Amino acid sequence: MKSILMLAAALLTLATSQAQNFPNRPIRIVVPFAAGGPADITTRNIGPRLTELLGQPIVVDNRAGANGTIGAEAVIRAAPDGHTLLMTTASVTSINMVTYAKPPYDTLRDMLPLSPVMTTGSLIVLHPSMPAKTLKEFVALAKSRPNQIAFGSAGTGGTLHLGLEMLMAEAKIKITHVAYKGAAPAVSDVVAGQIQGMFVDLPVISPYVKSGRVRAIAVAAQQRSPHFPDIPSAKEAGFADVDMLNYYGLLTQAKVPRDIALKLHDAIIKTVNTPAVRDRLLSVGADPLTMSIEEFTDYIRQDIEKWRKVVKSANLSFER
Repeated sequence: MKSILMLAAALLTLATSQAQNFPNRPIRIVVPFAAGGPADITTRNIGPRLTELLGQPIVVDNRAGANGTIGAEAVIRAAPDGHTLLMTTASVTSINMVTYAKPPYDTLRDMLPLSPVMTTGSLIVLHPSMPAKTLKEFVALAKSRPNQIAFGSAGTGGTLHLGLEMLMAEAKIKITHVAYKGAAPAVSDVVAGQIQGMFVDLPVISPYVKSGRVRAIAVAAQQRSPHFPDIPSAKEAGFADVDMLNYYGLLTQAKVPRDIALKLHDAIIKTVNTPAVRDRLLSVGADPLTMSIEEFTDYIRQDIEKWRKVVKSANLSFER
């Protein structure tokens, strides 16, 4: 009995020492999409404050491809010491679990959710050369041009792609889907007129909407966004099933020691609640959000089931 107590005390001392010495080198945040997209923008918005709180530089590592699975796998393979984090979205940790026949990882088995950072809605945007000014007009146009209009996304099977699938299913239209390695290159092609439009999260598209370089015809939601109150919702246009809400948050490996995970969680909470950070997130059309580790884990579990219903209803399945 005495030896068991001594072992327990030794383990407790070791865990305490690990947390006190953490972090002891730069922290790498893997962004599983191309630079310039909403996940990248979010990471760079919170990075400076995390650096202040943790006392180590934040290194942003963009690992784009395969709808975020390349970046997610890079995090899972890293040493489980808390120095490698994943900036996730619903595409990476929720949707990939239900769109791939054999997902390369299991979010709730292989990862430890730390906290969300924000949620955001999505806009349906078009190049200004498109004649449609509203979602109803666009649907009518698409019906007259089946598969002749191209919409981009951040990757096959992601939230932006599924938004398009929702619209095509409900409106009974056919649009050509073009998958990119992130939202930023897709937005660039919409702005350049290489493709005609896309579903896209507010943080990356807001400046282009405000400058008139793209035309927003609807918010992909049940109600209008407080960030763009003049843009009608998809429900107002008669397409209530086109309802999207994306989350952005930080995860690490499932085997990271609990005390280190809690130290990271505490820094994330303080970062998001820093007035300057909150203002930056709000300014790009995001809604700051934090949760406990347990709350975020349950949130992702419920989100997986929500998207499972969407994917099943649309009869979608993708190969990696």
